[in-house]
Order: sequence, then C-alpha cells, then structure tokens
Amino acid sequence: MEQAISDFIKNKNLALIGVSKTKGKFGNYAYKELTSRGYTVLAIHPTEKEIEGIPCSPNLSSIKNKVDGVFVSVASKHIPSIINEISSVGLKNVWLQQGCESKEIIAEAEKLGLNLVSKKCILMYAEPVKSIHKFHRIIANIFHLS
Repeated sequence: MEQAISDFIKNKNLALIGVSKTKGKFGNYAYKELTSRGYTVLAIHPTEKEIEGIPCSPNLSSIKNKVDGVFVSVASKHIPSIINEISSVGLKNVWLQQGCESKEIIAEAEKLGLNLVSKKCILMYAEPVKSIHKFHRIIANIFHLS
C-alpha cells in the first residue's frame, strides 16, 4: 500500500469524482485542499457543469487535459461503474477515500490492474500535510496504523 500511496501522491494532475451540490461534502473540501497544496484538480460530476465555482466535466472521457490519477469520494454504490470507467480510459492510479471501498471493489480494481489506495484519507498524505491531518499522521505512524 505504501508504494501505491507514493505513486499516487507524486502525480500533481488529478481528476476528482465526488464534488457535490450539497455543502459540506468531503469531495468539495478535498478539491479545495488539494488545489491549495499545488495539485491541478479537474472535477467530475455527471449532471452539473459547475459547483461552488468549480467547473465540472461529466465524465473522465470528456476531460481534455491529461490526468495522472483519480481521487474518488462518493457513496460505495457508485464505485463499481466508476472503477470500470477509470480502467476504460486507461488510468491506473486510483485513490478511494476511506469508506468508499469494499472487498468486492478492491478485488475488481486488482483484477483490472489498477494501482489502488483505499482505507486512507488523502489529506494525511498529500503534502504539505496540515492541521489535524498532520496530527493524525503522526499518531498513525507511532502506532503503525498508516
């Protein structure tokens, strides 16, 4: 898992599936945090063209710019089709925000040859790690939880 995390984090051009019209959703927060940390993040939303000033593309195949990885923060029921779309457009680096994964999804990602990170919060690893995430990372490293 450590190699998958390292491989994902070094990529600075990401697609993000999980921005929402509902205020306070993690995907919106992650978008803002990742862009503030120097990542170029392209938001994906199937129906909205813009959310909170964030321009959105309807799917991965409609993105014109090159992306190196996909960060996903949506309900787990949506993940199987997302994993298949990621594979179909030729992307390999995938981060499922903790809580999005299941044993079946992880098995499918492995079957598709995806470089998958799951059960981890991206904000504990995307440098520079800030605020409470920095504290969580220190605790995780002390107790070998990361």
